Amino acid sequence: MTISLPQLNTCDQAAFVAALSGVYEHSPWIAQRAIAQRPFKSLNALKQALQASVRAATPDEQLGLMRAHPELAGKAAIGGALTEASNSEQTQTGLTTCSAEEFATLHQLNRDYNAKFGFPFILAVKGPDGKGLARQTIISTFQRRLQHLIVDEQDECLRQIHRIAELRLNDLFGNDLLFGSTIMAGADVLAQWSDETTGLTCAYMTEAHCKSAAQLALWMSDAGMQVAIDAVGNVVGRYISDAPRAKTLITGSHYDTVRNGGKYDGREGILLPIAIVNYLHQRGERLPYHLEVIAFAEEEGVRFKSTFLGSRAIVGQFDMALLDKTDADGITLYEALVSAGHPPENISAIARNPNDILGFVEVHIEQGPVLLQQDMPVGIVTSIAGNSRYMITLTGMAGHAGTTPMPMRKDAAAAAAEIVLLVEYRCSQAASLVGTVGQLQVPGGSVNVIPAACSLSLDIRAADDVTRMSAVADILAGINAICTRRGIGFTVEETLSISATPCAPWLMRQLTAAAENKGIPGLALTSGAGHDAMMMAAITDVAMLFTRCGNGGISHHPLETMTADDGEASALIFLEFLRKFQSE
Repeated sequence: MTISLPQLNTCDQAAFVAALSGVYEHSPWIAQRAIAQRPFKSLNALKQALQASVRAATPDEQLGLMRAHPELAGKAAIGGALTEASNSEQTQTGLTTCSAEEFATLHQLNRDYNAKFGFPFILAVKGPDGKGLARQTIISTFQRRLQHLIVDEQDECLRQIHRIAELRLNDLFGNDLLFGSTIMAGADVLAQWSDETTGLTCAYMTEAHCKSAAQLALWMSDAGMQVAIDAVGNVVGRYISDAPRAKTLITGSHYDTVRNGGKYDGREGILLPIAIVNYLHQRGERLPYHLEVIAFAEEEGVRFKSTFLGSRAIVGQFDMALLDKTDADGITLYEALVSAGHPPENISAIARNPNDILGFVEVHIEQGPVLLQQDMPVGIVTSIAGNSRYMITLTGMAGHAGTTPMPMRKDAAAAAAEIVLLVEYRCSQAASLVGTVGQLQVPGGSVNVIPAACSLSLDIRAADDVTRMSAVADILAGINAICTRRGIGFTVEETLSISATPCAPWLMRQLTAAAENKGIPGLALTSGAGHDAMMMAAITDVAMLFTRCGNGGISHHPLETMTADDGEASALIFLEFLRKFQSE
């Protein structure tokens, strides 16, 4: 039996709580507190209200909610004592028909988990796409999360509870996703083409890359777009407007990946607008402007160590000298393009005329934990962080670990440790500022020798350049002071400097309005990672819409994930944005 939002908005409290009784396991208090937020303008607004009730609950109430959930393949499942919803979910994924070995593994995991955390392991077994997780995936997830700290696992359990509730609400309201499932399925199709047999690697102009391009071109064509693959491998689909003298709004992202990467980084921002254009095309609906979807061929720099090749060509900043760069096998970029059927001499013709462009809006998985921590499916990006990178080499003096007194040492590694803490301290002083020492090496280090040398990397990012450069100046001055005090020589080499890219306020306002019209607050956040939008800002105003990233916000990794429902939320917001778009 399904229910409608108007019914839920007008019924009495008892009926409201009864209608939602199966959504959160044995916890009617959640609905009782959410009712004060009526009327709900959308199913997303209802989800937000229910989740807010849980967030505002006491720790004991949250713990009680977690303990209300049954163990996976536990005694309640075997004895038929599950709620109807839980029984359906565990049955769908085959947890009620495990092999003897799988049952034994799950039961031991349940015992170990309860002994460590004091509440049952909770997982939305229908998975990110709602179709159900394989039993081995459930077991491997169980084993991985057993290693969490208790505070992190409590947060993850609550997120999984919200996901379970979200799926149950879809069933209760008969909510079939228009776009989310298509986006997830498309990502699965593209993930089958990889340069490596394990994991997903799709580097520039490899066989996997070319097959991915061909598939994207086919989907664009089927969606009613005019399609071409340009001289650098960008796949470009144009949904043509009927309006006279129409200009072009551009969207898109990249389809290459890092080594052993995730399925959604970049690719969500291509699959989502293709799904929307297909929807518009099927309805015979045109926009008052041309909509161009660009699948940028290269952003990650994996094969030729040069990033943003696709978007640099679009903005007329492709450096033709890059054609001489070689990959690990000695193949030049020029040769790779020719071999794939792309004439390099046509690259200069790719550049767009800024006067023809209305703006660029990129949809992208967040690649971080902010939306996850805020229980928000989407966010509006305010700025793409600028980035300063350095390699620092420290030179001390070797000495015997047992015979050199501590005050007489010139320990390069000890200086490096102090620098790491300096970076952590200084970069904690501004909201959007982050600093990372990702590489730290003691060349030829020995267990019983004081390190004579140490090298470390330094990565500083911030949403605005003043904040970033102020931190850089302080940290470099601090390095000088540390090394002078310790008698350590040092060199600093700048390896990268990219300015911050602010998003256009007029585009952000329209994205925010679209989100709020769909019952989702327009949460503002910065992007610490680089995106094609940074390049596109050279010729037009840009904006970005982030989709929540699961599994703790991990990205560039096989565990990178999102849900069909979050993809749906982003797509509905983007469709609303497109329909109501007004040029500046």
